[in-house]
Amino acid sequence: MIDTYIAELVRYALDKGLIAADDKVWAANRLLDALGLDRWEAPEPGAPRPLEDILKDILDWAVANGRIEDGVASRDLLDTELMGRLTPRPSEVRRDFWKRYAQSPEAATDWYYTFSQDTDYIRRYRIVKDMKWVTPTEYGDLDITVNLSKPEKDPRAIAAAKNAPQNAYPACQLCVENEGYAGRLDHPARQNHRLIPLTLDGQDWFFQYSPYVYYNEHCIVLNRRHVPMKIDRSTFRRQMDFLRRFPHYFLGSNADLPIVGGSILSHDHFQGGRYTFAMERAPVETPVCFPGYEDVQAGIVKWPMSVLRIRCEDPHRLVDLADRILAAWRSYSDPAAEIYAETKGEPHNTITPIARMRDGQFELDLVLRNNRTSERYPLGIFHPHQELHHIKKENIGLIEVMGLAVLPARLKGELAALGDVLVSGGDVRADEVLAKHGDWADDLREKYSFTAENVLPILQDEVGKVFAQVLEHAGVYKRTGEGRDAFLRFVESV
Repeated sequence: MIDTYIAELVRYALDKGLIAADDKVWAANRLLDALGLDRWEAPEPGAPRPLEDILKDILDWAVANGRIEDGVASRDLLDTELMGRLTPRPSEVRRDFWKRYAQSPEAATDWYYTFSQDTDYIRRYRIVKDMKWVTPTEYGDLDITVNLSKPEKDPRAIAAAKNAPQNAYPACQLCVENEGYAGRLDHPARQNHRLIPLTLDGQDWFFQYSPYVYYNEHCIVLNRRHVPMKIDRSTFRRQMDFLRRFPHYFLGSNADLPIVGGSILSHDHFQGGRYTFAMERAPVETPVCFPGYEDVQAGIVKWPMSVLRIRCEDPHRLVDLADRILAAWRSYSDPAAEIYAETKGEPHNTITPIARMRDGQFELDLVLRNNRTSERYPLGIFHPHQELHHIKKENIGLIEVMGLAVLPARLKGELAALGDVLVSGGDVRADEVLAKHGDWADDLREKYSFTAENVLPILQDEVGKVFAQVLEHAGVYKRTGEGRDAFLRFVESV
């Protein structure tokens, strides 16, 4: 059947426009080489099948015939190589992108996003496995996801990676050197990955999509050089440059300090896309005015984290004010609010900036962050506190700041098992895995009567409420009278 599978994959590439009719024999021979075959009978394939099914059959054949080990890492390396052999060269992709951009920015990104899925760089069939729901809160509807599309490494891959020689190429998973890279057990294959070059603030940057799309058209904009994250005036200029090119997208950056930053601080990058987050829908509840910037609308946003929103038709004025706010925050301390700019020479204050177009104006949300720790809160004072770690312990990065929870995959099984115990009336703490949810389960039992039908919707809704608390913990100014007064003291200092 391998001949049929190859024929199906060639036809898929032809149907998706990855190859032309003249490329069919060449493409088949490329696939034969990847599979270690030296001949092929070209059968007529039957009805078209989903790409996932075709690749699975080829990978099963490869395992059965000793071509690869049967593990997630090995299978991903081979199917990415197969798709890479059918993916057009970077120069062709860039030519097609800019040709469509001449029609409109939306035409270019629509094509590129579909292309990134058709090449299996974005694995559609994994993304749909993610658990997703919406929880209404006082801050609006929060998006909750349990991420299942990023595969867990199997033990053999982990062991092999540990014993393999250390390889510093590419330096990280965001480097441009990933384009076309064959991968290894400890680094994903990227033969089917293509980048679009951009110039932002006079420097070389690149545009791509995230392979794990947490929201619609989740893109990454990365520095050509492998340099650490840094929030400064040029950050805001780059965001404005990007919005001029792609006004239908937002563009945000993780903070540049540990704890309050994202998972990759070693490579300067942004994340963006075409999606409306709860934070964007949140209104300004306290208008403010910065002297000398009366032409810039400004205010404190009704949000669990501490957000200043500024808006203006002139992007240069927005950059000037954002830079002034950032400089003021970097050096700002307020002991009454537990805010210290530095301790023992270590800086603590930074900003998570998010830029977008709204009603023809440039808009920046500046989220104030502080990464100080204490004996009571060793993982961070403005970080999810210990009582919430059963749901969320990881850093609160850009995506979650805006109101989309990316929760660990373990919760899928834990919520299902917890639901069974709650319905049966069993002892949550008797289960080693579920014990961490014990206090939470006790509170839920006081609020609800559980049945097999209602337990999962209730748990999902309550997880969303926990996420709202997570964001409250991460806010440097609490939503109390004292917190609002402290926030306004900082505004006055600017």
